[in-house]
Amino acid sequence: MPQTLEQLATEIRTALKADAGPSGKEAVCKIVSKVLRDQDFIATHLTADQCKPRKVLYEDPELGFCICGHVYEKPAHGAPHDHGPSWAIYGLAEGDTEMTDWRIVKQGNETAPSLVEPTVSYVMKPGDAHFYDVGVVHSPKRDGLTRLVRIEGTNLDHIKRSNIKAA
Repeated sequence: MPQTLEQLATEIRTALKADAGPSGKEAVCKIVSKVLRDQDFIATHLTADQCKPRKVLYEDPELGFCICGHVYEKPAHGAPHDHGPSWAIYGLAEGDTEMTDWRIVKQGNETAPSLVEPTVSYVMKPGDAHFYDVGVVHSPKRDGLTRLVRIEGTNLDHIKRSNIKAA
């Protein structure tokens, strides 16, 4: 039976209430991995007409997390970034994404960006979900059609992101 958006939100809320720390977020990764294999869920919620490139599908009124749908029809190469004071989980439903993790080599300030260098790159495949904690710098590279579910700790539409540049 296909999973609904409401069921997904309930499972995430339950996991985060049981453990708001990194272990709880890893539990959310497992929940997201399961929904990424649900073709009915993907066909319903990850369509280009509603998620191109991003749409908040659900925002939890109690915990503040968001379930977002993303659809990239063309190549998209993101710059190194974090999510400010929020965490995020990326989950691939379709396509491949090369992710690069970065480390800060020079901390920025109000007038200068933080400088980063890459530490590791890996390819996320459909069904993969990965947790990026607060302050973890990463960048995605998508070369073709990609559909993904991203869980944000808070709605990133209202968050100022860190100023980060590759060294």
